Amino acid sequence: MSATEESVLLLNIQLSTESSTDTSELSELVVAAGLIVVGEILSKRTAPDSKFYVGKGKAEEVALFVKENEVQLVICSKDLSPVQQRNLEKLVCCTVIDRTGLILDIFAQRARSFEGKLQVELAQLEHLSSRLVRGWSHLERQKGGIGLRGPGETQLETDRRLIGGRIKQIKSRLNKVKKQRFQNGQSRKKALLSTVALVGYTNAGKSTLFNKLTGNSVYCADQLFATLDTTIGSLVINGENPILLSDTVGFVKSLPHNLVEAFAATLDETREAKLLLHIIDASDPARTERIDQVNEVLQSIGASEVPVIEVYNKIDKVSDCAPHVDYKSDLKVQRVWISAEREIGLDLLLDAISEQVNDEKVAERVTIKWESGGKLRAMLYEWGAVTNETLGVEGEWVLEIVLSKTRWQIFTSNEDYSDCVSVEGRNSSNSHPAFY
Repeated sequence: MSATEESVLLLNIQLSTESSTDTSELSELVVAAGLIVVGEILSKRTAPDSKFYVGKGKAEEVALFVKENEVQLVICSKDLSPVQQRNLEKLVCCTVIDRTGLILDIFAQRARSFEGKLQVELAQLEHLSSRLVRGWSHLERQKGGIGLRGPGETQLETDRRLIGGRIKQIKSRLNKVKKQRFQNGQSRKKALLSTVALVGYTNAGKSTLFNKLTGNSVYCADQLFATLDTTIGSLVINGENPILLSDTVGFVKSLPHNLVEAFAATLDETREAKLLLHIIDASDPARTERIDQVNEVLQSIGASEVPVIEVYNKIDKVSDCAPHVDYKSDLKVQRVWISAEREIGLDLLLDAISEQVNDEKVAERVTIKWESGGKLRAMLYEWGAVTNETLGVEGEWVLEIVLSKTRWQIFTSNEDYSDCVSVEGRNSSNSHPAFY
């Protein structure tokens, strides 16, 4: 074990109200934090103990294991109150953190952008503010001395005031970020850019899929919370409306509330998206539970009304599973089965995205005069709207085009439209086959 690696004891707690305890996720979080697990103790309880969360006998068992194995850190699978955390540390004589503290530590390690670091620091400070009593009992007295006697200010009050000031400062900066995101969103709407957000449980393959679809090189690894900072890339499907693909932070079971609050500015991308791609690990035996947990987070951030396509990833790890699409009763796409790593079924996913984002089409045959309509013809080609072109008897361009209703309105409102364009009455239909 290197000098920088800490030895860890996992304290997994199962309450009687829970059907089972999934210890694998806590172990994966520990590995993601760069720690070494040297032991694991399971405690079953009907209700949390007010002093230690676990019973006194189990707490003493933990203390004995820590002493015999020189453990440096105990990680509890449940969230501890400040009093429970302090009491356990006194008994076991080493640092004790809970699940929220572990996740905050991982986030602090992985945040790279200025905004991400601010969000993590905010969550850490809010988590710390209720735990300041630890280690400061010797300073829990009023300041005094010649010229300083009177009400004074305790050390704890000083620290709480400083932390409160820093929290206020960070929130002010994040509010500016939120305003910038709103302005960027308005600019995208004016430019007819649609945002598709990737959401899902951590380590489901969101970043891998993002890289395959956009050609970017976002960091990917087979571990929880490999990436935290939101990344946006461009995705061109049918050449008509470029799509902005947003890779967001992965969710996890019982995501700490203060983390959800801290990442509110980032999660605005999810709430304002035109479509969500819910990435699901098809090989995960607990995928049904994971789906419910992601849906809970989407509900909590106000994104439950955004249309969703479920993308079952990693089908190469599932026997007898070929890429395919499942449809709802209204013939809308519900699920797409793919493997992002092997690039299997990505064409099906692209078709599904195009159908959802550009679902309202206008198909027309237009004739443009060659002497005055060159700019309009160039505009249609720039949008990728032309599916066929022929020349008329007098050299005019006869174009078959497919456009979104918004772009059709822009095209017909052009000041040169009435002078050099005629429409021959081709079908306008939402069911016109899209060109890919």
